[in-house]
Amino acid sequence: MRVLGFGTYDRARHPRAGVLLDGLQESGAQVDELVLPLGFSTAERVDMLAHPWKVSRLVARLATRWAGLVRRRYAAGSPEVVLVGYLGQLDVLLARALFPRAIIVLDLLVLGADTVTDRGHGSRLRLAATGSLDRAAMAAANVIVVDTAAHAMLVPERARTKVVVCPVGAGAAWYDARKPERATTNPLSVVFYGAHTPLQGTPVIGAALALLETELSQGRLRVTMIGEGQDLVACRRAAGDVPGVTWHGWIEPAELPGIVASHDICLGVFGTTAKGSRVVPHKVFEGAAAGCAIVTSGTAPQRESLGNSAVLVPPGDPAALATVLAHLVSDAALVDRLRLRAAQHADQAYRPRVVAAALHSTLLRKCHD
Repeated sequence: MRVLGFGTYDRARHPRAGVLLDGLQESGAQVDELVLPLGFSTAERVDMLAHPWKVSRLVARLATRWAGLVRRRYAAGSPEVVLVGYLGQLDVLLARALFPRAIIVLDLLVLGADTVTDRGHGSRLRLAATGSLDRAAMAAANVIVVDTAAHAMLVPERARTKVVVCPVGAGAAWYDARKPERATTNPLSVVFYGAHTPLQGTPVIGAALALLETELSQGRLRVTMIGEGQDLVACRRAAGDVPGVTWHGWIEPAELPGIVASHDICLGVFGTTAKGSRVVPHKVFEGAAAGCAIVTSGTAPQRESLGNSAVLVPPGDPAALATVLAHLVSDAALVDRLRLRAAQHADQAYRPRVVAAALHSTLLRKCHD
């Protein structure tokens, strides 16, 4: 089976496509890529969709990338499967036109309408436009990949027979960064990385840090906060002037695994939005693969995916988060056990071949039909 990764995705910034393609390759597929990264972050794309006067910039960039993909199309030959990576709602339409006989796979990790709503840009017109694009993209695909069963329920009922659920997983760089011989540090080290958006619930983290002022001021706890976004100001306001917290903007993707692996605990998401109730974020998979203990919210998808390999707290509850972290500050042996448990679960469940297993089986069946 020959698989072509196609589109304007960026493996470095959005590693999901890479995990799926690596998993298919490890399962025996021949994998090639025809990719010209768009060069915009998710936040930039959402901002453009939210502000119509900025859409022209997106259209111009997309046109140049598509022109390049069209010029290179015949060099790609005739793959049996074309996998369109994140964010692929537009790219899948081009893939359908260029590869009419191929099985088109759309990695629908993010629905446009869902993301626009979560980030506070959900006017009726924007929701209608992004919703229409989501539906057109799903109609163009033969297989739709989502990350959780909860996300599958957002796919229109008539298209759900196309759905395959594959968890986000973690790429090899995260496993390679793990330091299994490293003991839990003193002070206990905690890291969060990601966009400061409602899904993430970073103001909840900020409020929890304010409640942990004693542990931070005594030097028993240190926290690294990495990322930017619309809720950063609210997060920092909630944290106040507590010591022991280091704030970073965006860090290059190649540097992240090593930085995260140097911490004892990786924080997940704590928001209370509808989208937050449907996701299992990249960072819990990647943090576990890197050897961190995981503390995140106890939503249904996270309970199902993580089981007892993570510490789960109610979403939107800074007091509960602070209580858990304060307990872990005083019990390094427990943190060691949690780190080991998370790493073992990551080895069993988050590696690319395991993540892509259901997709591989589905594609083999379709290729042989």
